[in-house]
Amino acid sequence: MQTTTSPILTANQLPQVHEARNEGTPLDLDWVMAVQANTSAIERRAKTLPGRRSVKKDFQAAWLCKAISLMDLTTLSGDDSEGRVRRLCAKARQPVRPDLLEKLGMEGLTTGAICVYHDMVETAVDALAGSGIPVAAVSTGFPAGLSPFHLRIAEIKESVAAGAQEIDIVISRRHVLTGNWQALYDEMKEMRAACGDAHVKAILATGELGTLRNVARASLVCMMAGADFIKTSTGKEPVNATLPVTLTMIRAIRDYQDRTGIKVGYKPAGGISKAKDALVYLSMIKDELGDRWLQPDLFRFGASSLLGDIERQLEHHVTGAYSASWRHAIG
Repeated sequence: MQTTTSPILTANQLPQVHEARNEGTPLDLDWVMAVQANTSAIERRAKTLPGRRSVKKDFQAAWLCKAISLMDLTTLSGDDSEGRVRRLCAKARQPVRPDLLEKLGMEGLTTGAICVYHDMVETAVDALAGSGIPVAAVSTGFPAGLSPFHLRIAEIKESVAAGAQEIDIVISRRHVLTGNWQALYDEMKEMRAACGDAHVKAILATGELGTLRNVARASLVCMMAGADFIKTSTGKEPVNATLPVTLTMIRAIRDYQDRTGIKVGYKPAGGISKAKDALVYLSMIKDELGDRWLQPDLFRFGASSLLGDIERQLEHHVTGAYSASWRHAIG
């Protein structure tokens, strides 16, 4: 993870690029069934990743600021309130204390998006008005995805009507576990159509899919059906984002792009709470997919507690001292 330019760039210097949406392809079952996953090799590769990249000083601070710009700041709790969502939106607008950003030369830095339940979409849209920060809504009976299908489709449409620019949908895990790839494709395609102009992130709930081969095949089918992003988890499963799962999914993205020329985004969610972990994920993305995926239209972190640890690390970079976590409250 190196750069030949200045390690710190202001927000206005960051390139604003957007790929054409993934319109999908016909379901190719021969391609799907040919997909395999060498679990032992994937796990060996994943174990080497935390020790393969080390960035220090200004370079580390720059990459941590990059991680903030790629973050879907999220609140998905049963006790969410309008006040909590508005505080989270304020944090998205100003994720790090102004004095720290000024010293880093990163004035104007924001998170990539805010992610909330449908009931809070209008509140978030209002709180973020004029900021350019999109609102993502979790939908389709999140997190289990077991509500009647017509209600899942209706929920998508209502969230889009309320102003959500991104929809995080959950797939039916049973289609993957039973190998019913046609059903998964048809479901994903209809959900994608219901999103209209809103970008759709397909949540695979990888901790419930059984094998890395299932993860790879489900990733491919969702991309064939038009997913703009594939996402690891709801954050509610016992096992969420892991390095082996990430390696499996981003290699599926690479294979899809090699075959079709279409770039699809990736979002690891759940279990990423430390700044050092974010650096590992970013280095993996850079190695496997390239620099183009280090932009918010192709990569996001699904996290909230991660921001607090990154802010502590940035304060240490600027002042030489660590502060208490309560000084960097999320909301």
